[in-house]
Amino acid sequence: MQPTWKAAVAELIGTFALVFMGAGSILADAMTGGRVGITGIALAHGLAIATMVSATGHVSGGHLNPAVTAAFVATGRMPAGTGATYALAQLAGASLAAFFLTAAFPETVRTAAALGTPALAAGLSPGTGIIVEAILTFFLVFAVFGTAVDARGPRAAGGLFIGLVITMDILAGGALTGAAMNPARAFGPALFAGAWANQAVYWVGPLLGGVLAGWIYTGVLGPAGDVEGR
Repeated sequence: MQPTWKAAVAELIGTFALVFMGAGSILADAMTGGRVGITGIALAHGLAIATMVSATGHVSGGHLNPAVTAAFVATGRMPAGTGATYALAQLAGASLAAFFLTAAFPETVRTAAALGTPALAAGLSPGTGIIVEAILTFFLVFAVFGTAVDARGPRAAGGLFIGLVITMDILAGGALTGAAMNPARAFGPALFAGAWANQAVYWVGPLLGGVLAGWIYTGVLGPAGDVEGR
């Protein structure tokens, strides 16, 4: 097992990549007048996750998301203290990525896209936003448990399938909430853009959906008598 500090560094780097590429694709879309499009934005997020989960999985498990870490803590796979360390590393990585995006893109682009901070669609209530984010994150964490945790699943390709879930979730829910599915993904850009509207949606929804997915997978689908699915 890797030392906690090494796992934290892996989580920081992986989350940095997700936010830099994901939020960066939104900024690139604004800069090019919409040429990237929702498909390009979904692929940027999905490819970043697929790559970095595969690259960090053997060091930290490749969570890159406080909602995933919360599910691990809630199902007894990780001590709460270690989970807190992971979450802090993820938030730090997301914030560093937002800092570099602020330096890289022109102010007009950053302002127009709120630095890639996820936002609710016009007329969508925060309550509905929480439900949407919870549903999207449920599928993400369910895929994590089914491919990267459960030894019966296709663990060698876990990063690919997790990236595909991110892609499909953004294609379906991006127009509604931005499909963050990740408190760190929302926090980093908001910190440097000052775009805190409905920030709670991107914490409450993903944490609820992630923990629920972990409980259901472990309690209903996981191997009998083995909380870690191994």
